Amino acid sequence: MNTLDNIEVDITVELGATTMPIHHLLRMGRGAVIELDATEDDPLNIYANNTLIAHGEVSVEDGHLRVQITEKIFRRG
Repeated sequence: MNTLDNIEVDITVELGATTMPIHHLLRMGRGAVIELDATEDDPLNIYANNTLIAHGEVSVEDGHLRVQITEKIFRRG
């Protein structure tokens, strides 16, 4: 198991997504708001190295954001 201690994994949590023209993105400044396609009750997608591995929910604890896994995604193959 010691060899697993040295493997790095990129974890990404997706709150939602949107599509917009690049010229809108380039005009955005500090404080701009991007409206996403998700609501606060929708599950978050959790990715490991760009592969969907779980769904979760976000919460705040002691002033820090945390993501709790609510469902693991199993891939067959």
